[in-house]
Amino acid sequence: MVYAPPSTAEEPQPPRRRRGRKRRIGVAVLVALAVLLGVGYVSLDGRLQKEDALPDYTGRIEDTPGTNWLIVGSDSREGLTAEDRKKLKTGKAEGKRTDSIMLLHYGEGGTTLLSIPRDSYVEIPGKGMNKINAAYAFGGAALLAQTVEKATGIYIDHFAEIGFGGFVGVVDAVGGVDICVKKRLKDVKAGLNLKKGCQTLDGGQALGYVRTRQYANGDLERIKNQREFFSALIEKATSPGTLLNPFRSVPLAWNSTGNFTVDEGSSLLNLGRMMWAMRGLTGGDGQTLSVPFGRFGSGAVGSYVVWDEAKSEALFAALRKDSPVPDGLK
Repeated sequence: MVYAPPSTAEEPQPPRRRRGRKRRIGVAVLVALAVLLGVGYVSLDGRLQKEDALPDYTGRIEDTPGTNWLIVGSDSREGLTAEDRKKLKTGKAEGKRTDSIMLLHYGEGGTTLLSIPRDSYVEIPGKGMNKINAAYAFGGAALLAQTVEKATGIYIDHFAEIGFGGFVGVVDAVGGVDICVKKRLKDVKAGLNLKKGCQTLDGGQALGYVRTRQYANGDLERIKNQREFFSALIEKATSPGTLLNPFRSVPLAWNSTGNFTVDEGSSLLNLGRMMWAMRGLTGGDGQTLSVPFGRFGSGAVGSYVVWDEAKSEALFAALRKDSPVPDGLK
């Protein structure tokens, strides 16, 4: 057997012209993808509804550390057909009111999602003492944001609002949201009939779940459920199973951008950062809580909630400084 040493001859190289053509094609594909992504971003960003929700006003507080979003769920029926309203049990009320009010803070001190009871008894600039949701009725998002800033001393950087129809569309776009129900919930007014246990809620069921007051403590349990559901929704929306699935991510992007109203200074990028900051809440990388309240009251404005002065101020002070929330308030 004759041993043949390995050949040291160089492998034949493709002609330079062919290599150059492949390189040009690769560059063209990358440019096309970049243009496509850019056009997609501009298109989606353009679908966001914007309003002057955070105008400056005399005596406004200075910007505080971290990022703060005022997130409002309104009872707007805009975009719902008569059949939708009947199916979702939303009623026929015109206009819109606040159905939930939340303050999201994130920064060096962590992420905090804070519910503000809509019956909180606070001073509304120019209107006197009233329930906080009356601020939205009196002057829309701008007066509500000013009222929250005055009451908490926390500067609001961004505003986001979503109505009934938009909420249902977003939940359905991600394929529903998993929630564990502690006891059977049946509320004819909210169109809700849920069994006890863990289950996946579609858009209609989710709307009923965050609206129902079928609890011994009424609105307080409801706002807790709203925080938990919102956190679970964001976690599902930002999961790989949603983002990497075009049959989920595309409808989600389309529904979200078409149904969110944000302040004029916010963009799709800001909204994405907000959603990403919220992603860890269900995993324990943050806290969800409500403004501590001291007592209930009633008067000319009806029943209302009075904040615990010492505890609420300790909470607001931590958020103003972008510090962790004290353990006794979590």
